[in-house]
Amino acid sequence: MSLDSDVIVDRRRIRRKLTFWRVAAGVIAIAAIIGVGAVATTSGPAALSATSSIARVNIEGLIRSDQQRVEALERLEKSNHAAVIIHINSPGGTTAGSEQLYDSLVRLKAKKPVVVVVEGLAASGGYIAALAADQIVARQSSLVGSIGVLFQFPNFTELLKTVGVKVEEVKSSPLKAAPNGFEPTSPEARAALDALVKDSYAWFRGLVKERRGMDDALLEKVADGRVFTGRQAVELKLVDQLGDEKTAVAWLVSEKKVKSDLPVRDYKLTPRFGDLTFLRTAASITFDALGLSSIARQIEQGGVAQAVDQLSLDGMLALWRPAAPN
Repeated sequence: MSLDSDVIVDRRRIRRKLTFWRVAAGVIAIAAIIGVGAVATTSGPAALSATSSIARVNIEGLIRSDQQRVEALERLEKSNHAAVIIHINSPGGTTAGSEQLYDSLVRLKAKKPVVVVVEGLAASGGYIAALAADQIVARQSSLVGSIGVLFQFPNFTELLKTVGVKVEEVKSSPLKAAPNGFEPTSPEARAALDALVKDSYAWFRGLVKERRGMDDALLEKVADGRVFTGRQAVELKLVDQLGDEKTAVAWLVSEKKVKSDLPVRDYKLTPRFGDLTFLRTAASITFDALGLSSIARQIEQGGVAQAVDQLSLDGMLALWRPAAPN
């Protein structure tokens, strides 16, 4: 009996030591990988490579103000990337967010050649962003344009009458918080909103005229709010040529003297904490070290967490939305 007890004690002691060293190995692995990953996400992929490259930036979905994106583009300015290709697939967003993105890309263009490739859509605010580039390339079937500004608000007046509800308010002046959706929009409030929209529209038109070198007649033709296919956009001077990323690289080589053998590498504007590759790798190694291989494989495949965006767009919009079917 004494021998059996000694064996059990020894096994438990060995198991505790093995668990300790597994945990220690996992901690060391996490520290090392996070250190490398921090360099990669702070300075971009170029920080891990001594050779230069062309950065590929993706701008997708609705555009709104984003300070993380501004800071990422500022880091790109200081990187060793030789040029930047920006892929845009966006219906636009807020005018303020689109202006912020345009300004960031203009500053980037002052440091490096920038080409935009329109994938599916560069409308309204998406087209504002594209205007910052040295060259705009679009696919034949891409949709480009929608030069215009929009201010939308719901009005619940008739609904409130139906249910017998009245919203009362006390405000300092007639135009404070107008329109509010709980009462008919006054002529004065509508005139004030109209002035806002027209002022932003004039800014948008001026940007197109300046950046695309258009005369007044052509500007009137393209600035009525409609979208155009890539083929139409070339003829209307909204884009420079038809093609894809290879077309953009060829233009950089011929016009900006970028080396033809440079690789094109993704540059992340807003990496999410749970989706970062180096964190997934660190978590996977840790669970492997603890003997939990099945969990490690699940983390490698699915990521640590899935981010869910809830996007609200406030204020004036530079946005293209096809009308919903009745």
